[in-house]
Amino acid sequence: MKNSAKLMDYLVVGGSTGIGKAITNILASGGHDVYVVSRKASDRISDEPNVHPFDRDVTDGDADWSFLPEKLDGVAYCAGSINLKPFHRLKLQDFKNDFEINLLGAVNTLQNCMPALKKSDQASVVLFSSVAAQKGLSFHTTVSAAKGGVEGLTKALSAEWAPSIRVNSVALALTDTPMAERLLNSENKREASNERHPLKRYGQPEDAAEMAAFLLSSKSSWITGQVIGVDGGMSSVQNI
Repeated sequence: MKNSAKLMDYLVVGGSTGIGKAITNILASGGHDVYVVSRKASDRISDEPNVHPFDRDVTDGDADWSFLPEKLDGVAYCAGSINLKPFHRLKLQDFKNDFEINLLGAVNTLQNCMPALKKSDQASVVLFSSVAAQKGLSFHTTVSAAKGGVEGLTKALSAEWAPSIRVNSVALALTDTPMAERLLNSENKREASNERHPLKRYGQPEDAAEMAAFLLSSKSSWITGQVIGVDGGMSSVQNI
């Protein structure tokens, strides 16, 4: 029998691959019920009885959210994009696409989850940003702009939803996920990526997932409105 005093109900958007899947595994291994949403979640999710996959496009304003439980204790929005091009090669549609998946999809998700989150006594939301939102990086204009919006949403929503719902962001540097595959598809690229980080390695999904799981849990009950770097030191450390 589920012990409601200890076990929670979580939603992970983008939970079928990469960081989202790692978060799902951590939460599910703790016995929590995890509702996983992605465009093809049912094709790639484990058969664990407490993992519930649903195929949805979270950028669709008419998507059906009736699968959500009556109460949600946390949401991790992991959907995102990596579109690295020189500014002169970017079209306006590139910016629109990145804003839609990174920011507007999060807005749509949270507006639909808000009633269920308000029924929890310790609800928490985790969004994902990038080191590029605060640190100027070449070829990152769409990423920087979209994730800057995510960080603004984090700050404003954490104020509006306090004290009942906490909202934080995890700001990442390059992490080894399917989305970043083309940036790490050779030994030379992997070595160069390692060298760009003060800790001399690029990130793994578990690095971000452990922080997200902490922020979703009651262990972080006095943390809200924060953008926390999980970036190998890239945002704040310079090796000389």
